[in-house]
Amino acid sequence: MGSKFRSTEHLMWWVLVGSRGGPTRARILKLLSEKPTNANQISTSLGLNYRTVSHHLRVLLENGLIVAEGPDYGMLYFPSKGFQQNMDMFIKLIEPRRGLDRKRGVLG
Repeated sequence: MGSKFRSTEHLMWWVLVGSRGGPTRARILKLLSEKPTNANQISTSLGLNYRTVSHHLRVLLENGLIVAEGPDYGMLYFPSKGFQQNMDMFIKLIEPRRGLDRKRGVLG
């Protein structure tokens, strides 16, 4: 996971709660936790612009919360092992915030 943070909890707090795109990244992580998905499928499933999804995927990749496999077009995204090991923390962080995504109205 990202090295600029003092702990995994701090990293997840910043990426999912403490920054502007946190609710969208949480929705993407929730979807990826259910099944590996490519950016186009994420865009369609969550009703988000493809460029928006690409931005959030980059943030999640850079912070080690997801991994990508396959060719550029159709690349599949998966939750990282580190994220999977901290799934309880993810649930703990997003559960109290269900319904707080201002743009979509529902976090998960």
